[in-house]
Amino acid sequence: MLLSRRKVRLETERLTLRLPTHSDFREWAALRLHSQEHLTQWEPSWAADHLSRKAFSNRVYWAQRSVGAGTAIPLFLLRRTDQAIVGALTLDNIRRGPAQAGTIGYWTGLPFARQGYMREAIGAVLHHAFTKLDLSRIEAACLPENTASRGLLESSNFKYEGVAQSYLQINGRWRTHVLYAALRHDRRGRTMAGQA
Repeated sequence: MLLSRRKVRLETERLTLRLPTHSDFREWAALRLHSQEHLTQWEPSWAADHLSRKAFSNRVYWAQRSVGAGTAIPLFLLRRTDQAIVGALTLDNIRRGPAQAGTIGYWTGLPFARQGYMREAIGAVLHHAFTKLDLSRIEAACLPENTASRGLLESSNFKYEGVAQSYLQINGRWRTHVLYAALRHDRRGRTMAGQA
């Protein structure tokens, strides 16, 4: 099922989730810069031009192409009361055929952290993925010590599935991640494995 370009828009109680546009550049760059110390401990190293207009334009074009091809849905989270950019969530690596799966990644700007915005966004994206995209499995990974992200995933109906050694380069080094997944028809019971 291919998605029509620029038409992905999800609404939650407090947020609008939509594709990035060129006009978002200044606000996005300011939020990323303000949140840099908070974000870089959990993210791949930023390229030298990470906050440049050109890099952002490339991001916007990539978002449009990815949605058109059905391979990813990169969404900005906007607070409905004032349209402030809160963060972003990408449903990426969408795989069809026998897998019917995808992977989510996300970030929240420092001024908006720990206010439940990302939980709302994940809930909306899961619902969209399972009901509109007919996906069966959504995966996520985070650093073991990222207790905020682990708590977010666990409270969003993701279950701990294990560990991936040297999974991603974070802040310049290969790092082991813990793996989580949410299933459309989850018959698994609660697991305590992730709490060890």
